[in-house]
Amino acid sequence: MPRPGPSVRLRWLLVLVPALVVAVLELLSDTVLDEALPFPWDTILVTLAVLGIGAALAGVAFRRIDALTGALVARNEDLEARGAASRALHRVSVAIASMTDVDDVLQAVVDHARRLLDADVAVLLLEGPDGELHARAASGAVATVPHLPSVSGAPVAAGAAGGDTGRRPSPAAADSAADAIIPFVQPGSAVVRLSAPLQRGGQTIGLLGIGAAVTRGFDADEVETLASLANQATIALEHARLQARLRELAVVEERERIARELHDGIAQVLGYVNTKSQAIDGYLGDGRVDDARIQLAQLGAAARAVYVDVREAILGLRSPLEPGQGIGLAIETHARRVAEDSRFTLDVSIMPEARDLRLPPDTGAQVYRIAQEALTNIRKHAGANRVRIRMEASPVTLRLSIGDDGHGLGRSASGEPTPDVPRYGLRSMRERAESIGATLDVANDPGGGVRVRLVLPLAAAVPAA
Repeated sequence: MPRPGPSVRLRWLLVLVPALVVAVLELLSDTVLDEALPFPWDTILVTLAVLGIGAALAGVAFRRIDALTGALVARNEDLEARGAASRALHRVSVAIASMTDVDDVLQAVVDHARRLLDADVAVLLLEGPDGELHARAASGAVATVPHLPSVSGAPVAAGAAGGDTGRRPSPAAADSAADAIIPFVQPGSAVVRLSAPLQRGGQTIGLLGIGAAVTRGFDADEVETLASLANQATIALEHARLQARLRELAVVEERERIARELHDGIAQVLGYVNTKSQAIDGYLGDGRVDDARIQLAQLGAAARAVYVDVREAILGLRSPLEPGQGIGLAIETHARRVAEDSRFTLDVSIMPEARDLRLPPDTGAQVYRIAQEALTNIRKHAGANRVRIRMEASPVTLRLSIGDDGHGLGRSASGEPTPDVPRYGLRSMRERAESIGATLDVANDPGGGVRVRLVLPLAAAVPAA
């Protein structure tokens, strides 16, 4: 059984001692004091003794209560300070999260770091391709310095030479990363310094540092606050890097698509034109004018087909949706344009909710490209006489269906099976659907032809004005 602590023993003493004293005095008043002191002097003496002992014990109790009250007040003030810092950091995080430009985010980080930590200067340094640190954002008493050799390390506090910060830095802080901000700030503005690294995948890519012109210490809460702001800056930089990478990948993907279009369309038709022109030249040399005319007619049909391909490629390079245009209207407009250049009849049924539905730019572009690719495949490969487009929207889902009465996937115009070949268009459609969280089903229809079904969950769609 554990022994009672000092505070428990003190409580029992404060209860038992007065009781024992009162019992002893009462016993004395009934025996010795009755003979030595007549009434009321014995009663007065007992009362004074009880008051004296009560006052002494009360003094002990009150001092204990005052000590506990002081401790509670100090702890409450500390909690209030931490809560204020947390709320301020939360507001900073919310404000930073609403920004889209990475330079604005980094500038907000250094501004808030200087304000929240009551510093005279704040600097955000990033490691450049040359392996040296460069100032990316700064606030306060900043000097203009081009670069500094790269350093790394955990958040540490550093004082000026010979100075005392009130908290001695660890041995690792003797040559601290916080010293890296010295060449970037005005002399005397960073007598004491604090820094936090910007890390990506375990690799340090820069640091966020602050400096104060007067000697002071940095507590654990301030170190944590600076580290949180450094994390905000790292997230913003990583987001910008990924966005740039996505744009690069989009450019590469578009180049590959154009290359496939040129190879599958224009290059093959030009080879066809060359063959036909040689045949026409031979027929004319032999005087076979009628055969030459047949070849010319075929050559004209090929030229018209490649014209359609070139026009589609040019349109594909433009922004697919006009500002404020509903996705249903955009797809219907494109489908009617394709039908005019093709030999199939178009049957369109688009609900008003889908016709006027305005999707986020990236989502709308992907839905449009999927429909565009489906119609291009029908025009080039299906041999269809009729194309059906159905589109409807509910508050939570957009559904698009594009079907034809052609010969279907894996079969030629005569109905014979064709060997498996890479279908770049279908793969591109599936990748586009996955990128926006949609499901895509492409399969042969039991009634003939192919049916493409797209189901898109709606999160941020709004009706078009």
